[in-house]
Amino acid sequence: MSDFTFDKEFQGEAILEYGDSDFIILKGGAYVTCAVTGDKIGLAELRYWNVDEQEAYRDAQIAKQRWLELNAGPGQ
Repeated sequence: MSDFTFDKEFQGEAILEYGDSDFIILKGGAYVTCAVTGDKIGLAELRYWNVDEQEAYRDAQIAKQRWLELNAGPGQ
């Protein structure tokens, strides 16, 4: 996990708007919280998110797990 050195002036949790290939910082901060695990993700390390759900994910495995949860059809 990061030591959250994205910007020494920013502290606490950031609020982001997630887009298809990037994000907009609505409120500055050092990290966002993974929607699945609750882990803190430094903004410099943030690579995975869901635009429709506006959620951040710690890594590819967690992002896939969440995608499967959201897209499982009936009886799956």
